Amino acid sequence: MHDVLVVIPVLDEAEHLPDLLSQILEDAKDATIVVADGGSTDGSRAIVSALARKHANLRLMDNPARAQGAGVNLAVRRFGNGHTWLVRVDAHADYPAEYVSALVSKAKELSVESVVVSMHTRGFSCFQCGVAAAQNSVLGTGGSAHRHGGAGRFVDHGHHALMRIDAFRNVGGYCEHFTHNEDAELDHRLRLNGGKIWLEPSLSIVYYPRRDPIALFRQYRKYGQGRARNQQRHQMPIKLRQLLPLSVLPALLLILLIPLSLLFALPFLGWAALSIGFGLYLGLRARSRCASVAGLAAMIMHSAWAIGYIHQRLFGFSPGQAPTAWTALDSV
Repeated sequence: MHDVLVVIPVLDEAEHLPDLLSQILEDAKDATIVVADGGSTDGSRAIVSALARKHANLRLMDNPARAQGAGVNLAVRRFGNGHTWLVRVDAHADYPAEYVSALVSKAKELSVESVVVSMHTRGFSCFQCGVAAAQNSVLGTGGSAHRHGGAGRFVDHGHHALMRIDAFRNVGGYCEHFTHNEDAELDHRLRLNGGKIWLEPSLSIVYYPRRDPIALFRQYRKYGQGRARNQQRHQMPIKLRQLLPLSVLPALLLILLIPLSLLFALPFLGWAALSIGFGLYLGLRARSRCASVAGLAAMIMHSAWAIGYIHQRLFGFSPGQAPTAWTALDSV
């Protein structure tokens, strides 16, 4: 795997790094593996440094911009020459055996520019289990292709896994104006440039959700903001599954501004009843009381996403022109 560059953007991931790096080092023995650290203070850097003394192909690289996309860009600029494939590995997840080698094999088999994977969410605490139940269902994802199983297929977007480095460079890499939704923004440019994206469900990863409601709210508010910025930049039409959560904020405002009107309370009550009811159904199906929290978790996700999206549309600046060639990033 001399032609593979693996980039792992991290920030305070000491809990996950030992097992993750052990797996990647075993799977991709000859690949160049770069941990792009955004300023960890929890011992993550010491873990990588200790392993790098034993493995010459493992590098620790500072990522001053902290954002994941910026870290991947910097790693490609510094270490990408001489490599054919870029594999992005996010530390806050578990990966199937031989993940890197299987991605490369699939890309070669199909002659595609990108292979993306599906995600399955798993929780430990009761709240996390509720979030996981929501994120693994249409309640929390709206039917997004990479959040569900099914057969492998060509898609518009998926969880980033592998990309040809020349294709990555040709479209300018990740846009560093984005801290969230940068993967979907890059996929849009890749497809406009003729790139093919294959979703491979057999390499699904396990993702661990936020542990408390406040962190979940902040995450989805940024997701909504990122999606709005993406649409502002590319004049992309909004999808139905994205449009539905946007009705949540008007419903909330109506019930707050006109609390005595049952008519204006109906949209809010309908959304709450549907979310909580579906969450109870998920709990019964899974025979888990914690999974029943999915409805409340979904309400947090929907409202936060809507607030972030609408705030960006009304008050946020439209990000600058998307990079169209790698030279656009060389000057950053």
